[in-house]
Amino acid sequence: MKVAYSPIYSYKLLPEGHRFPMDKYDLLPKQLVLEGVVEEEDFFHPDGLTEEQILRTHTKEYWGKLKNGLLTRKEIRNMGFPFHESLVNRGRHIANGTLQCAKYALEDGVALNIAGGTHHAYVDRGEGFCMFNDFAITANELLYHNIVKQILIVDLDVHQGNGNASIFNERSEVYTFSMHGEHNYPLRKEVSDLDVGLPDGIKDEEYLSTLESHFLPLIDKVKPDLVLYLSGVDILSTDKLGRLGVSKEGCKKRDEIVLEQCKYNNIPVAISMGGGYSERIADIIDAHANTFKVAKDLYH
Repeated sequence: MKVAYSPIYSYKLLPEGHRFPMDKYDLLPKQLVLEGVVEEEDFFHPDGLTEEQILRTHTKEYWGKLKNGLLTRKEIRNMGFPFHESLVNRGRHIANGTLQCAKYALEDGVALNIAGGTHHAYVDRGEGFCMFNDFAITANELLYHNIVKQILIVDLDVHQGNGNASIFNERSEVYTFSMHGEHNYPLRKEVSDLDVGLPDGIKDEEYLSTLESHFLPLIDKVKPDLVLYLSGVDILSTDKLGRLGVSKEGCKKRDEIVLEQCKYNNIPVAISMGGGYSERIADIIDAHANTFKVAKDLYH
């Protein structure tokens, strides 16, 4: 089972003043090895995206601002973190990790990125801690090279995938499904092919039944050659930003529903981790690790 991870994912490599309290990118790989979910040789270290790959999704003007450090204060504020060239380099590696995971998934059935899920980035700007849109870049690259014909994005992060919805609103080759907190960020939602807004505090039973009723019919409707799955764990009741009431076991069952259907229908799936902001880092790591465990149990 191939897993995209590079030390460059870590925020700790950034200069002082540009670091963030998000240790999961360092801890999750260690936990997966410790528990025997993956072995060291399962990890691969993606290179950075090429400029050509970036420009298949993002505008030349936006890329020029990132490359030359010319973002305005407002653009930096909207992106959510202080700008630094190290973040640009980091983002290029993470997004390419998702692209390479998709290619591995087409061969092996499943592949996972330790990071990714940067679904708030638009073609011309970053938002919500997202600089490059890894799913959009992956989809556009695979479609450009005729590697696949139809892609289904399954976005189960607690926040709507507004960047994905905007980028693909006129592209029938990419079907966008987002199930998210109705009253959570972003305040102004874009229109996905299918949006399911959830009420604050929703518990396991209602969450899972809602997912099944909306996701399962999409397999026959969309007939995807590939699923891009954003498995954010900010749906947990312990999450500081999520506002939902899903348990850790419910979050695992969510992953089982998605991956079992992909496996049963022989649809390759590439997974990005997305958000997770529980008070205890252990809750975040456990929930993310469950996604890897489900994938291993089903595919290996």
